[in-house]
Amino acid sequence: MGVTRAYKSSVFSWLFSDPDTLRELYGALEGIMLPPDVPIRINTLESVLFSGQMNDISFVIADILVVLVEHQSTINENMPLRLLLYCAEIYKKITNDEDIYREKKIPLPRPEFIVLYNGTKPYDDKKTLRLSDSYKDASFLGILPGAPPELEVIVTVYNINQGRNKAILQRCKTLEEYSAFIAKVRECEEAAPGSEKAMETAIKYCIKHNILKDFLKLHSKEIINMLLNEWNLDTALKVRGEEAWEEGREEGREEGREETAKKALQAGISPELVQIITGIPMDTIKKLAEQ
Repeated sequence: MGVTRAYKSSVFSWLFSDPDTLRELYGALEGIMLPPDVPIRINTLESVLFSGQMNDISFVIADILVVLVEHQSTINENMPLRLLLYCAEIYKKITNDEDIYREKKIPLPRPEFIVLYNGTKPYDDKKTLRLSDSYKDASFLGILPGAPPELEVIVTVYNINQGRNKAILQRCKTLEEYSAFIAKVRECEEAAPGSEKAMETAIKYCIKHNILKDFLKLHSKEIINMLLNEWNLDTALKVRGEEAWEEGREEGREEGREETAKKALQAGISPELVQIITGIPMDTIKKLAEQ
């Protein structure tokens, strides 16, 4: 699990790991009704080597569409780039390496890119992100501003917080209840941040009020562990300072990584999570812990 994923992502991916639930979700987002006989095949990436992360959800509808859905609790303007890289990996999975060198055209499912935003910062109900918005200005080379790019990725972002995009949430009961569950978790965490008691309180409330009742009753212990683990990862990110870490990683500063590891250990982060965060060998982390 990548360290930049917020705690809601893993629960979200688990909840929407069923073809029928994805059928309901896609239909709600697109405002259509997918017949039950339309096949949905999940092909979520198990490992993306270039980032060490898993993508949240990807699935193929009737071998015609490949849909990539990412859940975000932070605003990330780089989602078009991330989804482009994920899509390339998915196309590699569904084609043979030798096929791309053959003369015959390979039929590919058309991609669709969706981000579901559930963070606390204000955000529009719906927004479009484009890869071309990240391209550098090439006008000094004689390329006219506004010329269509050779490569484009268009991502639709939906705000799924309670009170937003009500029509979509009403069309997808699972998404509506998930939004209510996260709102309750957030409310309980304000009283006792990151505590197991806060998670238990939120889950008990939701079960009592028929919010993801069956899912929470069946998996309550695992969900609490997920929430606590991801909350610790979020805390670790705050300790290290995201921008400082990125700068240090790009320049290959080993000392910076060890300093980050020390601070994370001092904050009570487990050695295993520290290794995920920093990439430092476990032997080195154990020595730092002893210090």
